[in-house]
Amino acid sequence: MKLKQLESFLGDLQQFSNPKVELEQYPTGPHIASRMLYTAENSFGDVSNKVVADFGCGCGTLGVAAALLGADQLDKAMPLLFGTGCMNLFGLFYGLLELNSSHVIGLDIDPQSLEIASLNAEDLELDINFVHCDVKNLGWRGRIVDTVVMNPPFGTRKKGADMDFLAVALKVASQAVYSLHKSSTRDHVRKAALRNFNASSAEVICELRYDVPHLYKFHKKKEVDIAVDLWRFVPPKDKLEMHHS
Repeated sequence: MKLKQLESFLGDLQQFSNPKVELEQYPTGPHIASRMLYTAENSFGDVSNKVVADFGCGCGTLGVAAALLGADQLDKAMPLLFGTGCMNLFGLFYGLLELNSSHVIGLDIDPQSLEIASLNAEDLELDINFVHCDVKNLGWRGRIVDTVVMNPPFGTRKKGADMDFLAVALKVASQAVYSLHKSSTRDHVRKAALRNFNASSAEVICELRYDVPHLYKFHKKKEVDIAVDLWRFVPPKDKLEMHHS
């Protein structure tokens, strides 16, 4: 799929009708989302035929982009025997590993957002599983997804929220984590990833302009343009992997 076509699909998605300020809910615009996933797939091969998790998926933009780029090849005959809890996903993941299949899972703490995300996936006839849970308290054990994509809270309402997301993502991804963070926090993000979370590498792929629309009462301007970095983090190698390599 071409970049312009991907951006066009994402531009038609439903977004937050009543965003929650405490969750720092801002839509990931089609311009940024399309470039983020297109780069992940075409420069690094981290999307197609992979198990991709969209952390704090909101209305599902990043997960939909991943599915459109080929992370939506799940064998539809396989029964998905799990409920809404994060722990109940083990059956799904190990089934995927056995099938050598791929899939997209979107996780969010806000049920209203997940309803919109489900409708977006339905409209495009995409197989995406949306799970209602708190990413920070994820009970997954081991690296059970290939790639994590996310636009985490920037941490302006709750300090450190962005790093909480990154810490969990680097524990569960085996291949890569793609994340958006304010460019002004670049040094802090790099140090946290490499020193605190033991990432193998932390690279800014590009700097993008994030258009924050006038969504909340405290917004004074119609739209604010924020510089954000698109990061690619490589998770730490497990001791067993290091021994074999």
